[in-house]
Amino acid sequence: MPPPAPRPPTIPGPLADTRKPKLQFPRGACDCHAHVFGPQSHYPFLPHAGYIAPDASAADFVRMLTTIGCERAVLVQPSVYGTDNRAMLDALRSGVFAFRGIAVIDENVTDRELRDMHEAGVRGVRINLAASTPGLTLAQAPKLAGRLKDLGWHLQFFIDFKKYPDIEAQLSKLEIDIVIDHFGRVNAKDGIDAPPFQALLRLLRRDNVWAKIMGVYFVSERSPQFADVPALARAVVAAAPERTLWATDWPHPMGLHQMPNDGDLADMLAAWIPDAAQREQVLVANPARRYDF
Repeated sequence: MPPPAPRPPTIPGPLADTRKPKLQFPRGACDCHAHVFGPQSHYPFLPHAGYIAPDASAADFVRMLTTIGCERAVLVQPSVYGTDNRAMLDALRSGVFAFRGIAVIDENVTDRELRDMHEAGVRGVRINLAASTPGLTLAQAPKLAGRLKDLGWHLQFFIDFKKYPDIEAQLSKLEIDIVIDHFGRVNAKDGIDAPPFQALLRLLRRDNVWAKIMGVYFVSERSPQFADVPALARAVVAAAPERTLWATDWPHPMGLHQMPNDGDLADMLAAWIPDAAQREQVLVANPARRYDF
């Protein structure tokens, strides 16, 4: 039986011509959140995937990373593959770059599967509360936390803090390191005093909570410079300088009408983290500790 025909992309790919940033990244800099997609003949999307991405290979990603000056990177399992982590794991095992990974699993995952993923470079599990896709739920997280903690892993959360007013209380109960991506999807235009962002900052003052400053198009409509985002980034760094991470979110599956150039995203760090020593901590030391580089 022939394989199913490829489904046409429903979203654009990244800008092909990455601009070399003016800001020079320190040695060992890490892009802490990106995805790989395709080819569909090897890695089919879920039947009811929220989007169909054009191919975006590890080699394509490495070319972008080389241009902006990153020497390490973290691949995150996207929602459209569910718990089928093969595309991400194959990229980790390819040896083309210094990669680590964040997987999506369900509660029936075996210890052997976890060990195999750890050997490939996986160091955490993502829970997506922004999409109805296979994977762990928040209610299932405490049961698995002990097994993941034994591996040195963490839980990463994709959450819209505006829609979960009790999320601070729920995450505070988890006895494992957690990472919150995409600024908790707060609205930058509401400012740093908005209740959802203040809840994020309170969480970040806990020793086990980290955050990724990334995904500008999730929190701002002011492209291409996203001028209302620096205040959020500076507040996150001030709350947890030793637990802040940075990422591009390449190939920007939700960039859509605000598709950024990754060189521009790199240069935004000059305003987000003006101090060079602190910028090096966020780009090098924090990822090295979090992802076991």
